[in-house]
Amino acid sequence: MATNTQPISPSSTRPAGSTAVASNPASNPAAHTPSRLDNRWMRAVVPALLIHISIGTVYCWSVFKQLIADQMHVAPSTIEWGFSLAIFFLGMSAAFLGPVVEKDIRRSALISLVCFVAGFAGTGASIAAGWLPGVFICYGAIMGVGLGVGYLTPVKNLMLWFADNKGLATGIAVAGFGLAKAIASPVMTWLIASVGLVNMFYVLAVVYAVMMFAGFLLIRRPAGYVYSAAARVRRRTVMRRPVFWAIWLAFYLNITCGLALISQEKDILHDALAVMPRFAGLDATTFAAATAGVISTVLAVDAVFNAVGRLGFSTLSDHCRRRETSYVVIFVMSVAVCLLQVVFHSIDNGTLWMILMMLFLVNAGYGGGFSTLPVLLEQHFGMSSVSTVHGLALSAWAFAGLSGNQLASFVVTHAADQSHRYAGLIPVLAVLYVVALVAIVLVMRDRKSADGGDSVNVAA
Repeated sequence: MATNTQPISPSSTRPAGSTAVASNPASNPAAHTPSRLDNRWMRAVVPALLIHISIGTVYCWSVFKQLIADQMHVAPSTIEWGFSLAIFFLGMSAAFLGPVVEKDIRRSALISLVCFVAGFAGTGASIAAGWLPGVFICYGAIMGVGLGVGYLTPVKNLMLWFADNKGLATGIAVAGFGLAKAIASPVMTWLIASVGLVNMFYVLAVVYAVMMFAGFLLIRRPAGYVYSAAARVRRRTVMRRPVFWAIWLAFYLNITCGLALISQEKDILHDALAVMPRFAGLDATTFAAATAGVISTVLAVDAVFNAVGRLGFSTLSDHCRRRETSYVVIFVMSVAVCLLQVVFHSIDNGTLWMILMMLFLVNAGYGGGFSTLPVLLEQHFGMSSVSTVHGLALSAWAFAGLSGNQLASFVVTHAADQSHRYAGLIPVLAVLYVVALVAIVLVMRDRKSADGGDSVNVAA
């Protein structure tokens, strides 16, 4: 295991950053009578999934962005700012509100519920009113704050309840965030066809309100843990350590490269299928109809690899001496599949199996980078302030959300030969993955790893 923890008992020394709970409930207002719900599944896993599956629907943007643009009579590129702002506010709200999550996860769960649901419903109201700034304010800013706070809220709680399998625990929650698109996209499509675009937002706002409120009611820290302000690590102290910025850079580059490739998946598949003998002689309309099933199937499998990567790489880190090993595997794998495209020109030659290997493995590594991050930060900064440090690191997501798509669009659009437009993008991604690998190797040289802070062992 990467981290050793000690169970709390009346005679044991309590972990740093927490205080023991008195055995007499009357003498301690924080104590509560145990119930059947007081186990790691009902107090950590279920609320984490309820919250993350709700807020993860931010990735369903592609389902309705064109419909919003058409209804509001604006260019799709203009509407695209709604999603970019949502990811930006996600990262920045996590960075600034991490201490709130650290102190009281029930309050943070409630903040997430209010902001996410209000933003989601407000987006529908803004579309109905034809007010474009309202879409940016509601979907981007208000909902974005709910995303950031909600993303952070269950993570440390899972690590506390699953003290010996922290990577597995964070992987479960973050996999829920990744699977949300696969779950919600067909539901949204059906609702739009049944009740219309605006009413879809209203109906799902109610559904997500119920789900997130259930998560708010269920979520609890394990018995034996009480927040201690004296044990927390200040953000200024974290930001003065070079190891934090090396982790931040590696995380940022993994997201940037992942988004750059994911944003071009449909076009990459289009170009590859177009040169295959089976589709080469078809006119545009017939080609689109013939390849639609192939492309949609690949995108669905992509989502599965993303979720499996989130669960798999964080779980792998539980069985490695150092958590960075998972990132090394991710970056070496990503460099390898990108170099294969460069050497064999698989997109230009229509070598579909090689293209699929690149798309699936990069998606897995993209997801794994998210789930492994909190346990890596806990290794270096301790458990007592992991929500604060995790929030700071998620600011990389905010900036990558703005740069990833734009990087791919710039390189592809400015390619000298548009018939080989991806010949320049894949080598750029390979170089960026190498830089990320160097950064994580430097992180491995840092020997000031924390000792696990306020982790506690709890019964299943």
